[in-house]
Amino acid sequence: MNGLDWAVLIGYFGVMVAIGVWSHKRVDNVSDFFTAGGKMPWWLSGISHHMSGYSAVMFTGYAGIAYTYGVTSFVTWSFPIALGIAIGSKLFAPRINRLRSRLHVASPLEYLKNRYDLKTQQALAWSGMLLKIVDVGAKWAAIATLLSVFTGVSLNQGILITGGITAIYCTIGGLWADALTELGQFVIQLLAGVAMFVAVILKLNDKGIGFLGAWDEPELQGHGEPLVGPYGTVFLLAFLFIKLFEYNGGMLNQAQRYMATATPYEAERSARLSALLWLVWPVVLFFPMWMSPLLVESQKPDGSDSYGLMTEQLLPHGLLGLVIVGFFSHTMAMCSSDANAIAAVFTRDCAPVIWRRARTWTEGQGLRVARIATVVFLGLSMAAATQVNSPTFKDIITVVIKWVAGLMGPMAIPMMLGLLRPFRRSGPTAALVSWSMGLLAFWLVNYPISWQIEGGVPLQYQVSIPLAVSLVLYILIGFIKPEDTPERLAIVERINTDGDGAAAAAVPAPGEPMEDAVGTRAAKD
Repeated sequence: MNGLDWAVLIGYFGVMVAIGVWSHKRVDNVSDFFTAGGKMPWWLSGISHHMSGYSAVMFTGYAGIAYTYGVTSFVTWSFPIALGIAIGSKLFAPRINRLRSRLHVASPLEYLKNRYDLKTQQALAWSGMLLKIVDVGAKWAAIATLLSVFTGVSLNQGILITGGITAIYCTIGGLWADALTELGQFVIQLLAGVAMFVAVILKLNDKGIGFLGAWDEPELQGHGEPLVGPYGTVFLLAFLFIKLFEYNGGMLNQAQRYMATATPYEAERSARLSALLWLVWPVVLFFPMWMSPLLVESQKPDGSDSYGLMTEQLLPHGLLGLVIVGFFSHTMAMCSSDANAIAAVFTRDCAPVIWRRARTWTEGQGLRVARIATVVFLGLSMAAATQVNSPTFKDIITVVIKWVAGLMGPMAIPMMLGLLRPFRRSGPTAALVSWSMGLLAFWLVNYPISWQIEGGVPLQYQVSIPLAVSLVLYILIGFIKPEDTPERLAIVERINTDGDGAAAAAVPAPGEPMEDAVGTRAAKD
């Protein structure tokens, strides 16, 4: 990097902070901070939903998969995400929007207290927050790894820089700042991605390699196969099922994008836009990665540095800075949205349980605690990031695929399936047993059982078995021990139907029983 690249990078950071400051005036209460008051346009919600699913892991971990295996990086990652969101646009998006518009909650998990019970809500809330610390820690480590390639700064310095800037704008402006910065980041990503795509095409032409003929080169032998190595059919099906839950709200931050729109129909449109972007845009981003074996030689065994090396060689200064900004924009988009979601969970779901005073917070006090919780979460995730390459967590892609994908299912199934009428018989027993046994299955498959098998348990089973265990137990216990009380059935019905005043965005105080709010609204409807 030279002075021009640094100017682009510093200018980007300045713009992100400025957006946060500008968004501050749109945040008057907890509802504005966590769900944009239900006033976000569907197209902005869709772009924000799309961008909050990226991170620099794509340009490190998945770049390594593309470098080693080829197009399977698209087939087993962004394609199942696109399909999962498309399915969820009908199945989950409208119902999650009604959590705000009908039940008047500010956290995606807030409704679980009445759908199941307090113990279930707390189990999912605390375990979800811990998982998110690890997940976001991997994202900070990924962007710091890229930053070290270009600037030579240490891993910890890179984590501190990116985390600090993100903390400023998302703490000041809440979800509005997240969404508006993600819109700017989408534009940056568009410019940077197209620049890299064109640069690779021109470089291949210089080598006498055509756009389609590249696949016949010896270095890309087998790279056109959709399912190779550990990324086979079982992995694809498991990943599709996981992403159906994860990207429709199971990891919380995407759920907020659905909640932020005015109506269930707009939430559905938002999801459709995100699905379309996931289907089309990653092809442009992945193509240079697929071609990377023809242009660079990775210095790391997993190929995770290949994209960084390629950008240094192919792009002039200025454009190089823009691509680096693109790396930052992906990670900051995802991490800021995660921070906002976890702050919502802590402020609305956890604090009122562990601290009696939290039940009587005023709007101003709740907003201050929300901002403090955002900073604390980012700090903890940055601390976790310093341990990503330790023997406990291993490399970045292991954390993202094995830990996050493997643990997400047991936590998401009670939350997501609890929205749907066919699972109305499943109550707190089904939710807690499926959650706990799914976590136990993850530990058994990844550690004691894996230690006894030569070469370990294949990756597809590491991520799919915990989810399968949770799903089967959730459904089975619902039939064996149905707990569909009238109060729980009323919650399910309000999530699945619209009524007069559904677009209202009033949020009760953390200590206010949702039953009272629901009953009051039901009388009005």
